[in-house]
Amino acid sequence: MLTKIVPIGNSRGIRIPKAMLEHCGFGEEVDLQAKNGALVLRAVKAPRAGWADAFGRMAAAGDDQLVHEDPPTATQFDAEEWQW
Repeated sequence: MLTKIVPIGNSRGIRIPKAMLEHCGFGEEVDLQAKNGALVLRAVKAPRAGWADAFGRMAAAGDDQLVHEDPPTATQFDAEEWQW
């Protein structure tokens, strides 16, 4: 799609059609990067987005068991007497 760069105060910007914004899942903020002579816009995702679904799939597959820790390892503080 060909579009024009327009003045916005002391900056410049582009207008993005509503349908394109909705298709890309853009909200009020986007992640903007410059890469190899191109501007790349990405939707900002909420932290932990999709975790509930992933945990549900893990539980269904029986892959949600606790990981057993290694036994404690002694340190110099275990061998020496010390006081608070």
